[in-house]
Amino acid sequence: MSRVRSTDAVLLLVAVVWGSSYLAAKSATSALPVLLVLFARYGISAVACVALVAARRRTRRCTRAELRVGSVLGLTQAAVLVLETYGVAHTSAANAGLLISLTIVLTPLLDRASGSAGLPARYFAATGLCLLAVGLLVSGSGFHAPRSGDLLILAAALVRAAHVALVGRLTARHPVRPLHVTAVQTVVGAVLFAVPVAGTLTTLGGVDAGGWARLFYLALFCGLFAFLAQTWAVQRSSASRVSLLLGTEPVWAVAVGIGLGGEHLTVLTALGAALMVAGTYWGQAVERAHRTAGVPEVPRRAEVPAGARPPAPGPLLDPDEQQRALASAAVHDGVHREVGLPYP
Repeated sequence: MSRVRSTDAVLLLVAVVWGSSYLAAKSATSALPVLLVLFARYGISAVACVALVAARRRTRRCTRAELRVGSVLGLTQAAVLVLETYGVAHTSAANAGLLISLTIVLTPLLDRASGSAGLPARYFAATGLCLLAVGLLVSGSGFHAPRSGDLLILAAALVRAAHVALVGRLTARHPVRPLHVTAVQTVVGAVLFAVPVAGTLTTLGGVDAGGWARLFYLALFCGLFAFLAQTWAVQRSSASRVSLLLGTEPVWAVAVGIGLGGEHLTVLTALGAALMVAGTYWGQAVERAHRTAGVPEVPRRAEVPAGARPPAPGPLLDPDEQQRALASAAVHDGVHREVGLPYP
């Protein structure tokens, strides 16, 4: 029981950290240009990831497959973060956290491997509920054209869904280690964003302690910590439980935005928030039941009594089930919310 509780606590902490990332990113971009924030996040993450890989004496070298996969995913991941960070700079943190959760219902529609053509009607009903929620969320205090930030977050959700589907395909074809792929991705992102900000790097010298704290929080806690924690936790829990707990991220985004960011919800946006959470949970449950119909979920490894002979070593969860569970729980990000990707 204590093991289950500790695992659940870690997963819930990851969801809280991811939910808080939107307010942290919004605060960071209010003091620094968006691309400079992204370069700092990627640079800090890259140093930490490369250090962790280097610390593994026997497995420090990346394979060709990991370099190829990490490079491709580094480009698509960077595209997601550009849209997401520019978006959160021009909308509320609560709205960003809710709108990005559309990834959950968009991913199966873009992932051919999930058999999206055969998804039941209930799934499309859940998608429709989410679209209604979008309309309410972007309306604010009255119906009007959506803000530029809302549109950018919606675009980020679409690109992230495509990114998650790509992760599933590439990691299914090539045996890769998540930490090594993440290291390649962060290095690619750091190099990519270093080019446009080369002339403004001296600006980082004027960042105060609070600004650096936000950047390190985004890079290390919302990125590296969340990735390592979810990888550890998914091996000790079931896919259903992982999806349920990580799926609370938009709820925490709203809570942090209101509690710490001084944001507020109107009646319309509060209704939209409720419908978005309900729609994504409903769609996630329908899609997972459809995908795993007739296929029993692989249970956790049973505890071995003292003195008993342990069973032959094997995976705690089917690797594909791990990837699918975390992809369906994505809100992304950080990190990115599939195996090996520190979203947001």
